[in-house]
Amino acid sequence: MSKPKVFSTHPLFEAPRKILDEHFEVDYWSRPERPPRAELLRRVADKEALVCLLTEKINDELLAAAPKLRIVANVAVGFDNIDVPACTRRKVVASNTPGVLDETTADFAWTLLMAIARRVLEGDQLVRSGQWTGWNLDQLCGGDVWGKTLGLLGFGRIGRAVARRTRGFQMRVIYNDAVRAPAEVEKELNVEFLERDQVLAEADFISVHVPLLPETRHLISAPQLARMKRTAYLINTSRGPVVDEAALLAALEAGQIAGAALDVHEKEPQVHPGLMKRADVILTPHIASASVETRTRMATIAAENVIAVFAGRRPPTALNPEVLGTK
Repeated sequence: MSKPKVFSTHPLFEAPRKILDEHFEVDYWSRPERPPRAELLRRVADKEALVCLLTEKINDELLAAAPKLRIVANVAVGFDNIDVPACTRRKVVASNTPGVLDETTADFAWTLLMAIARRVLEGDQLVRSGQWTGWNLDQLCGGDVWGKTLGLLGFGRIGRAVARRTRGFQMRVIYNDAVRAPAEVEKELNVEFLERDQVLAEADFISVHVPLLPETRHLISAPQLARMKRTAYLINTSRGPVVDEAALLAALEAGQIAGAALDVHEKEPQVHPGLMKRADVILTPHIASASVETRTRMATIAAENVIAVFAGRRPPTALNPEVLGTK
């Protein structure tokens, strides 16, 4: 009996690849660039499963081009690239990889926070330029982290992981979320719920951890930036369109905030050219979850989701389990 056919838009890592190869006939995309749309549509035409990244848009067009498709397994916690209702209408399971990347992403949010506050990239560039003439009292003075106030916009798994890391810094932690955390969680993590405008006004660091939804698009724009302290920093490891980059540039140019560190960008892989020219901005290429261990586990979860569908089981992280007649 022939194995079900799968298309993976990335060659993956050894562990998840071994899992898939054991159960399926897998067609891997192996070029360094992302698959062009026309090529993607061609390659999924006879496939029963698709393992994809955030860069692939899964909509009615793709689903119509792949009539045999039974599951779309996204190797990401976010799934704004997937039209889940369209998948449900066509009886295609959609899945993601939540949970496994929380701690790694929280680590990176802290990496950016500390790097922008202490001007690490500027210092690195000064040394590499050969223009460093030696220690000086006011050279590249940044801002302290310890004892300051951290404001979290979004207090799900990643936001809470970020909050746990404040203990050694003796920070005050304030947050806002569409759903307030239980009292026992607030007590355990020593955090305080405030209205969003209060968080923006009182925090020395704003770290964003919300999903991309219609109501969170441009959650940070001109009015929100105007409420922040002139000495405050913005860190975004959530989704690029959550921050209005043109408004951020204007706020930096006007001295409304001290700096920003962005791992995600409004029109990836494009970045606002004005931001690229500024020393008070750190820009990284969407790598908050990019440890070998975490990315391997993410791809493994995607593979396990695919296996579950063909074994007649509910995928561990299905987004629309009703397709299988289960809740």
